[in-house]
Amino acid sequence: MVRLSVNINKIATLRNARGGAVPDPVEAALKLQSWGAEGITVHPRPDERHIRYADVRRLRPQLQCEFNIEGYPSEDFIALCRETRPDQITLVPDPPGVLTSNAGWNALERQAELTEAIAQLLETGARISLFLDPDPTQMEAALSAGADRIELYTEAYATGYGLDPEHAIAPYVHAAHAALDCGLGLNAGHDLNLDNLGFFAREVPGLLEVSIGHALIADALYYGLENTLRMYRRRLDDAHHDSLHP
Repeated sequence: MVRLSVNINKIATLRNARGGAVPDPVEAALKLQSWGAEGITVHPRPDERHIRYADVRRLRPQLQCEFNIEGYPSEDFIALCRETRPDQITLVPDPPGVLTSNAGWNALERQAELTEAIAQLLETGARISLFLDPDPTQMEAALSAGADRIELYTEAYATGYGLDPEHAIAPYVHAAHAALDCGLGLNAGHDLNLDNLGFFAREVPGLLEVSIGHALIADALYYGLENTLRMYRRRLDDAHHDSLHP
């Protein structure tokens, strides 16, 4: 079954907008864990505009579910991962100042850089994932760089889903087959929501994990955080059932 990792960045954004300590992203992460989230994702950035490095340090010893840290492999980021030893590290190619992740790595062109960063991060014992566009030609390069998994960047799917779901999903199915053929595990994330998640999970072969933050936290404003988590989990459970009983 596909695991659900909740990105708590937006909770930290809300805290930082007001100052002080409310809402507390660490408390939210622990509640999400108690309600059945299989993972918690954070994406600390150098300006700490949402999750702070101190949040990561405070959260790590209290978390029992899978802990996934996303980020650009700067010296500070690598040092944080070495200190906190997450279960999974997802490398994204967004340099300082980018509002949100908006492209996957070109693992072919940046293989030397990625190989060096991954070699350092493997010392933490974490699983290493690379954030990639749905491009089958990138998979062998990701594997050669030392990645264990790739995370498919799903914004294009989310944008196209409302117009033509079959057309929107096709590149992701092809990329998933390419990843599986070379032995990579498969994650996905970015703009997945209650409307498009089930179809994606049903159609993409070998999907192991989705990371969802913005849409889930936005939905929680209307439905409540615990209920929203269960709604997303139900989408994944229904997709799993449908794949077993087409």
